[in-house]
Formats: sequence, C-alpha cells, structure tokens
Amino acid sequence: MIGLHRPFLTIDTSGKQGGVALLRAVRHGDREEISLVEEVPLVGGTFSAQLVPQIAVLLEKHRISKAEIEAFIVVSGPGSFTGLRVGLAAIKALAEILRKPIAPVSLLEVLALAARVEGRVVAAIDAGRGEVYVGEYRAANDSAERLNERLLPVAEFLSAAAASSVATSNESLAETARKAGLPVVLVESVNAAMIAHLGWKKLRAAETVTPEELEANYIRRSDAEIFAKPASNS
Repeated sequence: MIGLHRPFLTIDTSGKQGGVALLRAVRHGDREEISLVEEVPLVGGTFSAQLVPQIAVLLEKHRISKAEIEAFIVVSGPGSFTGLRVGLAAIKALAEILRKPIAPVSLLEVLALAARVEGRVVAAIDAGRGEVYVGEYRAANDSAERLNERLLPVAEFLSAAAASSVATSNESLAETARKAGLPVVLVESVNAAMIAHLGWKKLRAAETVTPEELEANYIRRSDAEIFAKPASNS
C-alpha cells in the first residue's frame, strides 16, 4: 500500500521540453488528492545533464531525503527516442537503488483522461513526418480503457477517430479533426498534475513495474531500425 502524505516524483522527458515534479498524496476526509509541491522545467536537448541534478536540488530544497520518496511516476512514451531513454534510465537507476515502485504512464492516456469526456476517445500527438501517435480509449468515470495505441498517417488517424471525441494538445491536429467534422477537446497542455493523477491511480491499483521491467513505449521504430540493412544470408 502506498502511504499517504509521503512524497513521490513524476518525470517527463518525452518531448522537446520536459519536467520533474515533487508531489504528495494527501487525504481530505474520505477523499485522496494529489498536491503539487513544486515542478521544475527541463530544457530539451540537455535532459541527461539536468535530470538527476534537478531532482537532487528539488529534494534538498524541500528537505526530503531520497529514501523518503514513496514511488516514481514516469512518462514512458510516445515521444523522443533520446529523451525517453534518458528519463527512463535515470528512473531505473534511482528505483533500483531505493527499491521503490515505478508507475509508467502513456502520454496518450494522459490526454484521453484530460479531455474529461465519456465514451470513445481518440488521443492524438503530432509525430512529425505526416504521422500521428494515436491512442484509442473507452473513457468512463475518470478512467480510460486502452483499446489501441499506434502510429498512423493523418488520413488514417481521421478514419480511426470516426464516431469518437478527439483529445489533443496540438492546435494543427485539432483544426484538422474539426474540418473532418469530429468533436475535439483541445487540451491546453499536459502538466505534472495530469501525469501524477494517472500515475497515482496506477500506484494505488498496484499497476507498477520493477526497474528491469520498465520499457519505453516508442510506438514508432527508430531510424536505425527503419533503415537497417537486412542481414545477409551468405
């Protein structure tokens, strides 16, 4: 059982910008709420140099030892290959040393929940190259059942989103979906509180992984995989 009032960390290095946040889960009567203590932004391209030092500074500022951290919540994808590798490697190391659980969360699922709609929701993230990271969910009662997560060309994304609400933080994708006649929820931005909300639910449900089990959810293959020459049979 994850203890209340104890701190935990959320880490997101999936995009051009990222962040690390210190949070607490606090009980108010019969309700448990997430309380954001502080969020520190991370500048893309320098995650490897910033992440661990910023965690140390954040904990020292609030007089919290590493041993007091209850658990880690980390965005496991989709997103930048390099960024995700950096973030997950740091969490693997910390969680192994401290023997704490990890709750990996999908950025697509965070978007689907942030839309706050019931029924079928398609979360969309611009993947570049004319493609979209697409997460299909069935949402009800502040939960989202994952149906599928995949990489699609824009036209196929629109077809997949038929009879669904689209959740995205990308204005261009939102406009494309609106022109196709789809209902759209434009999420202003994904923040630490949204990530923590989903991660906390997973922690309470014991939906956690060990450092050895933590893997990135890239969805898209890397360029190295795409352009790799097939092995010779000779």
